[in-house]
Amino acid sequence: MCNYSDMLAQIKRQPAMERLSQLYGMRNGELARQVSRYTGLVKTHEDSFHTSGPLYMISAPGRTEIIGNHTDHNNGRVLAAAVNLDCLACVSPREDMTVRIQSAGYPGIEISLDDLSVHPEEEGTSAALVRGVAKAMADRGYKLGGFDAAVTSDVLGGSGLSSSAAYEVMICAILDALYNGFVVNSTVRAQISQVAENEYFGKPSGLMDQMACSTGGLVTIDFKDVKNPVVEPLFYDFQKAGYSLVIVNTGGSHDNLTAEYAAVRTEMQAVANELGEDVLRPVRLEEFWQKIPELRQKLGERPILRAMHFFDENARVKAMVKAVREQDLQAMFENIIASGESSWKLLQNLYAGKSQPLCLALAMAAVQLKGKGAWRVHGGGFAGTTLNFVPNAQVDDFVRQMEAVFGRHACFVLNVRPEGAAVVFAPQA
Repeated sequence: MCNYSDMLAQIKRQPAMERLSQLYGMRNGELARQVSRYTGLVKTHEDSFHTSGPLYMISAPGRTEIIGNHTDHNNGRVLAAAVNLDCLACVSPREDMTVRIQSAGYPGIEISLDDLSVHPEEEGTSAALVRGVAKAMADRGYKLGGFDAAVTSDVLGGSGLSSSAAYEVMICAILDALYNGFVVNSTVRAQISQVAENEYFGKPSGLMDQMACSTGGLVTIDFKDVKNPVVEPLFYDFQKAGYSLVIVNTGGSHDNLTAEYAAVRTEMQAVANELGEDVLRPVRLEEFWQKIPELRQKLGERPILRAMHFFDENARVKAMVKAVREQDLQAMFENIIASGESSWKLLQNLYAGKSQPLCLALAMAAVQLKGKGAWRVHGGGFAGTTLNFVPNAQVDDFVRQMEAVFGRHACFVLNVRPEGAAVVFAPQA
């Protein structure tokens, strides 16, 4: 079938090398790894589906939260970045409404887009995300159709790099590219994906994950008007400044910690409700402090501490954005470290139960990077990953010490990806 041979040939041409380098960076061996990954996925599609139709390669990145821990769901500010780990699909359109997906390491799924209702038994599954994205797109007037997709992802599930958001954004990009001409803007794509996660997948996330994955690059997002978030691209080249972003996977997953994750949001909103608002963003800080005695009697201490984190963190994001604009690396690191300390002490999302791998990883990072870099919890917390800004000359030693404790391949040395959801390769005329 010429469509498979044509795509394989396209992947190996020089323009493709430049495209892949733009998305994934130039670290030693990375280009060869991506060529192997892309060609392998094409072959998987051929083995699974044997289509004679056109092929597309569609990618959506994971994201790293630079600062703004648990602020988005109360209409706060964040600073986030897409990273060079992604959810990638080799996909072809169908003539019916059936969706078939073969994901590496998982059982295949098959659903019909003729039925876009919520299926309670699908909660927490990829099928729920596909159905939810399709419903949200249909509600906005976009066209739908079936497709066959072979999918692979190096966005580790439960790691705080937003594997579910990357998957949702990728599904939206697939339906958009195949049936709408790839016209959905990054904000709408993120909102569509959030509907799928909240209403179908059953996870009460804010919009930050989907927005960062959808938009790409380094962005600050203000969710004051959550229906019309203000997205501002920023630029800072950490590599050029002599630093690498190192994610440490401590071995825990927050996949089974939805209740703990959800409690952060509900406790913050309980404080807001006592002060006459739905979320914390419009609450006046002075009124909050005046009402602490009453709030303690009604809600206890932890919701108050988490609200304190929100107010402090929201201000820190603003200070961080100023530091990025002024290219003040020292101020950036001070804000990142302060954010991590606030998450540990006030937000209290570093551990659940007796297991405390995040605390250990951050305590180790503080010793290794003090005065030379920055460290903080990454993503939702409770388990999963830490984010570290490590001097390039120290990366190998830092990785070696962390992996001695948390296991081989526990560390990911990342780049900021300049592009969000993307049609990487399309059928050539």
